[in-house]
Amino acid sequence: MQDGRNALPRPPRRLPADAGSLTQLEAPSRPGGPQPPPREPWIFGRFLAGLIVLMVIVAAGAGTGWYLRQRSVRIDTAAVLKSAGPAVVRVLATTCGGTGEASGALVDNGRVLTAASAVDQAMAIVVVAPDGRIRRANLLGTSADGVAVLQSIGFDDVPLQLPQDAPERKAERALIGYTAAGRQVINAIGSEADPTALSEVMNAAKLGGPVLDKSGELVGLVTGATVQAATVVPLAKLREYVAPAPSGITVAAAGTCPNSRGPQGTMAPVLQVAKTPLALEVQGLLTNYLTLQNKHDFNAVQVLYSPQLAKSLTPERDRQSRGTAYFFNPRITALAPDGSYARMSYDVLFSPTAAGAGGGTCNRLDNRFTLVRAGGKLVINSAVKASDPVACETD
Repeated sequence: MQDGRNALPRPPRRLPADAGSLTQLEAPSRPGGPQPPPREPWIFGRFLAGLIVLMVIVAAGAGTGWYLRQRSVRIDTAAVLKSAGPAVVRVLATTCGGTGEASGALVDNGRVLTAASAVDQAMAIVVVAPDGRIRRANLLGTSADGVAVLQSIGFDDVPLQLPQDAPERKAERALIGYTAAGRQVINAIGSEADPTALSEVMNAAKLGGPVLDKSGELVGLVTGATVQAATVVPLAKLREYVAPAPSGITVAAAGTCPNSRGPQGTMAPVLQVAKTPLALEVQGLLTNYLTLQNKHDFNAVQVLYSPQLAKSLTPERDRQSRGTAYFFNPRITALAPDGSYARMSYDVLFSPTAAGAGGGTCNRLDNRFTLVRAGGKLVINSAVKASDPVACETD
């Protein structure tokens, strides 16, 4: 008997001749028969994709349209001021009520539209161009809504144009007018549909100012007796007032008061000399002098005179010679190093019936003021002509 250790090895197992290699793997064969048809695209998915594309296109178009529309109604105030500013003037007057300050719009043939409140009972009127030229003006008439039509004499610059059609309600507008110091400025005032409150941009000197569209054409005029009452007279009304045969304009009576005044604000001369402490002191003295003279507060002016001058130039004499005067556009052109004199040029508007007027209404003065100290304070001791007066219209 033989145990396992002595048993003979088994012969190798024979494989059939047609058996494949043990190292080859075959993919399982697919069952036979017809294949299913390909799956159709998802119809709702195609619809959704198209809808998204359409929405993108519409949104892009709407955005472009909004942008273009915003550009069409917006106003470039700097461009409007550059194009229209030369035809916007200051209006100054000496009137029975002392209201003679406004802005104005040159429209054609020297005619100027302004606020009637500024020239109510006027004794004399001038218009001042942005470059400083001064021209006399006559009041032709006023309207019930507060527009005054002036005829300037010798002012024939390029006028503002009135458009054929009123601007659309959402189109932005701008107001050009003057500050009390005589500087021309422009303010955006919103659209007719969404206006800016005029009280936010107004001062008394801007009454009569033109309202302009983005092309710089005249589409309205600010009028009112006060800043609080300011309103815009529309284009349709302005067309009536500037027509070859104007309608709605009534001839206004000139002032008949014995004394008249111009605007009552502070009148500070411009320093054309070195800005030293002495020059500032002289500027302060002459500012008070001009301001009180314009207010016709001749008693208060006396404190600015030396005792010697106060004896000869009494309040009554001041009133007789300056009872219709309004001083403006002052400039200190020379000053002594020791402050003993100052030379000042300025314009004065007055009634043609005033003493010594000779039918004129506006002169340019050039005076030399002798100054002294009284009680440590600088005062005026005398004033004499440095050169002869000339008409304001002299350029």
